[in-house]
Amino acid sequence: MYLRETRRTNRDGSVVAYLQLAHNERHPDTGSPVAKVIHNFGRAEKVDRDALARLVSSISRFLTPEQAISAAAGAEVEVLDSRHLGGAWTLDRVWEQLGIGTAIRRVAAGRRLDGAGVERVVFALVAQRALEPGSKLAGTKWVAQRVAIGGCAGFSEDAAYAAMDFLLDALAEIAGEIFGSVAHLLNLDLDIVFVDTTSTYFELDVPDELAQLQDTVEDDEVGRPVEAGSRAFGHSKDFRADLPQVVIAMAVTRDGVPVRCWTFPGNTADTAIIRTVKDDLAGWNLRRMVWVADRGFASAANRAYLTRGGGHYIHAEKLRNTNSEAAAALARPGRYRTVAGNLRVKEVAVAPGGHGDGDDGARAQRFVVCHNPEQADRDAAVRERLVAHLKTLIVGSDGWTGRRRDEFLGSLKTKPGLRRYLRRTGGGLLRVDAAAIKREAHLDGKWLLRTSDATLTPEDLAAAYKQLLQVERGWRDMKGALALRPVFHYREDRIRSHVQLCWLALLLLRVIENATGDTWRNTRQELDRMHLVTLATPHGHVAQRSTLTAAQKTILAALNLPEPPRFFDFTAPSN
Repeated sequence: MYLRETRRTNRDGSVVAYLQLAHNERHPDTGSPVAKVIHNFGRAEKVDRDALARLVSSISRFLTPEQAISAAAGAEVEVLDSRHLGGAWTLDRVWEQLGIGTAIRRVAAGRRLDGAGVERVVFALVAQRALEPGSKLAGTKWVAQRVAIGGCAGFSEDAAYAAMDFLLDALAEIAGEIFGSVAHLLNLDLDIVFVDTTSTYFELDVPDELAQLQDTVEDDEVGRPVEAGSRAFGHSKDFRADLPQVVIAMAVTRDGVPVRCWTFPGNTADTAIIRTVKDDLAGWNLRRMVWVADRGFASAANRAYLTRGGGHYIHAEKLRNTNSEAAAALARPGRYRTVAGNLRVKEVAVAPGGHGDGDDGARAQRFVVCHNPEQADRDAAVRERLVAHLKTLIVGSDGWTGRRRDEFLGSLKTKPGLRRYLRRTGGGLLRVDAAAIKREAHLDGKWLLRTSDATLTPEDLAAAYKQLLQVERGWRDMKGALALRPVFHYREDRIRSHVQLCWLALLLLRVIENATGDTWRNTRQELDRMHLVTLATPHGHVAQRSTLTAAQKTILAALNLPEPPRFFDFTAPSN
């Protein structure tokens, strides 16, 4: 049974078409097929097309999906392959927007390498970290089987390692080009750069024996350590001091865009790290730099080094067990000025050593005491609960033996919040320390900043330090979404290269997040719904993307990206 069209020519030469529902029957005498009309729909131009569509839909209910597709296409259609497209395609477009691909291709071509091939492998490894983190071997299978990356149908594990080696060898040149391109395209504010460090550990029992600093830092503080990915014991920010680690430093703009990343042996001091970071960025001819760092960088040696060449710093000071200048700044009376709904600031000038305010000609140290009333209320509530709990713990302690009191004090070594409010009398008895409670109440809701820049207002200083959270967020993303750990490498150069791949992935993620106003996790989940499907038809093989959702169109518009082409490839059948 089928729908057919018949035509009749009128005397005036006009042609009239009619639609008929018919089926073929064999003539009883000749045996030839003869069309038998079951129903006349009338003239073709007057037929109710919507009624025909409803009829087709009604008939399709009684067909299998395969029969319905075959009937609609006129022949059988087979799905050969389906791959994730949206995430990789979007990352690739942003990669090119930022000039990263261009920089890698140019540097690779200058070294007589296949620039396009090397660049595609590096991008694939970066995209893997952003979309489906895993080992480099897993990455080769991911590219070959599950994702569509333009210009990269697949590569070997050896090619992945070769691309990593190239990236590390040419990093200084590539990073400089990427920085210039990103700063120009995104119009980055580079007056203030945030610097922080973290560590990542390895499931090893022993550290590396080979990698030591090639240049030691002498007393004149001129020595400069080189980067290395050697695993060594050191202070772990993951609370795994029992395992070898490497230290990672990152420089981030106030918008959260990471502009550079470094890797050092696990026992490298922050003093040595900040010299390398400052010297590397100084080569980029930035007009003015103010370094914002946390209290880990707050040594006198670091401050002196950062002010060389006209540089400046903003960093936090410890509130407890701090230096004499910081203690004097906290104790100095004065009025706070409200700069935001939940933030008050007070500027204090302190002479070196904490004696006086610098009016006697000594170079004053500039401090800003920041106070958050809401945080102060929270701090007071937490302290009240801690003290109440401590009182219950020492009830009846006067009747304990001296040894039991000693053991109790020892058990509080891992609980500094409780130990802070406990004192021991001359007779060895345990009491709540009222003086300590008073000292802590003076610190509620406060943090203390020191700066060498006399031009920044207290409001600017407080806002800049709060933006240091952007770096902390970067570490969370690098260790979480990008799966920095576990590191599937043991060679120190491959460890460093792995960290650089994570940095490039974080750069892409942060640019996308800033443009879309949404987290990468949400954006990735939406883009992963976009697939590239390869179909086999009688006319050949065609690769077609899925229809874009409204959310996907919104993401692409926010990034100023065009829609991916509907058809990516067509291969005619071979005769």
